Amino acid sequence: MAPEIRRSLVVHSRRLRRDPHAVLGALLDRLPPGTDPDAVTADLEERVAALLGKPAALFFPSGTMAQQTALRVHADRTHRRTFVAHPQCHLALWEESGYNAVHGLRHKAVGDPQRLLTTAELDEVREPVAALLLELPQREIGGVLPEWDDLVSQTRWARERGAAAHMDGARLWEAQTYYERPHAEIAALFDTVYVSLYKGLEGVRGAVLAGDRDTIDTASVWRKRLGGAIPDAWPLTATALIGLDELLPRMTEFRDHARAIAAAINADGYARTHPEVPQTPMFHVHLPAPKETVTAAAERVLAETGVELPTHARAAADPSRCSIEITVGIVTLEFEPQEVAELLRRLR
Repeated sequence: MAPEIRRSLVVHSRRLRRDPHAVLGALLDRLPPGTDPDAVTADLEERVAALLGKPAALFFPSGTMAQQTALRVHADRTHRRTFVAHPQCHLALWEESGYNAVHGLRHKAVGDPQRLLTTAELDEVREPVAALLLELPQREIGGVLPEWDDLVSQTRWARERGAAAHMDGARLWEAQTYYERPHAEIAALFDTVYVSLYKGLEGVRGAVLAGDRDTIDTASVWRKRLGGAIPDAWPLTATALIGLDELLPRMTEFRDHARAIAAAINADGYARTHPEVPQTPMFHVHLPAPKETVTAAAERVLAETGVELPTHARAAADPSRCSIEITVGIVTLEFEPQEVAELLRRLR
């Protein structure tokens, strides 16, 4: 029997996922009797399109499907099969090369896997590409972001070469707290933008792809071909609307708490964070212990205290070290910064 989780430092804790009553209660509060289910999804699409300053938006049951669809549409339009992206983009690491297996696309990895992509590195690309994909923030290297001028330069690079600029905005809601510009101003640099409905917004599942009307109309055809035009999507879209209302306005609060936690960790001296000062509510913690040791220690802490710590440690090049990811959301606010630093000392 799994230990009971009484408190969690994991935003998407299984404690929360296994509590359908809370989700159903929120849905009942949100949707009065007589609500048109189709109108719920249409409302979400319209709100996201307006937030991002795009003419149209389309719900997808997963971000994987949304992003591959966007790249497929850009590839067909340009008659090019290659897209450029960071070596550690989500499509390269977590999607079983679906962009190639399903759509015949090719990922050209550009840049240092452990650093942000630069315009100088893009300038070394010598082949025509369909699209440039930029992930904001770059999750696998600590949730870091390019500076605004770099972002402008890189999206301009794409357009000057007849390529589309596509944003993996799974965490755009969090990234906006660093740029401190309206979501629409950030999205204006890109032809298409994907946003997640369950990460920062803590919904059930799903994604939205936004762009110009022609692109989204074509994307709707691919959504149907891929089995994504699901009926009765309203439970997913309604929980996302709750997130837009209740959590999106609190992203700066989450970022500030992330910075306070990081400061406490760095002052404690056992572990260190990257970046030292988080740019978003997400950051990595580098620990002086092997991955297996940290995972076992986190399980022990849960059994002894009921506190859930991140267990998906990333191995480092140095086998005596590893890193974990911390994302600050509602549940994380329950922890004082010094308490987090003390808990991390137990991961040894």
